[in-house]
Amino acid sequence: MSPGKVSRRIAADRLAWIERMLEEINKLPLGSLETFLEDSRNVFTAESCLRTSLEALFDLGRHILAKRFGVGVTEYKEIAFELERQGILHADNAVLLKILAGYRNRMVHFYHEIKPKELYEICTRELKDVQEVKETLRNWINANPGHMDETL
Repeated sequence: MSPGKVSRRIAADRLAWIERMLEEINKLPLGSLETFLEDSRNVFTAESCLRTSLEALFDLGRHILAKRFGVGVTEYKEIAFELERQGILHADNAVLLKILAGYRNRMVHFYHEIKPKELYEICTRELKDVQEVKETLRNWINANPGHMDETL
């Protein structure tokens, strides 16, 4: 795989997906666990939006690595490691992304173990982690216009 340019269109699309999913989570009744659990659709919405935001975050990281650095990765935790190695993420953000990778894998493979209360707690306390990594990737994209492919 040869290094090239990152598609601004793909990057913008993945960033928009993350933002939309986080906005949808924030529209849920998160004032109390009891209110959140009153409607079972809240749990399903939270799970779907959280998982989709994580998928988009990792898709963006994988795209940057493949297109800009010619690095192919298959494992989600490896994306975090490579983004740090390439200087895109600082160590603290790489640690966050590795934790998010583990949680994404848990959501996909051990979905039956994730309880509504856990989703509620993540939605009320931990979304800042997704936001922080997303902003770090956005800042890298904005700071590197010469590495962006502007064509549609």
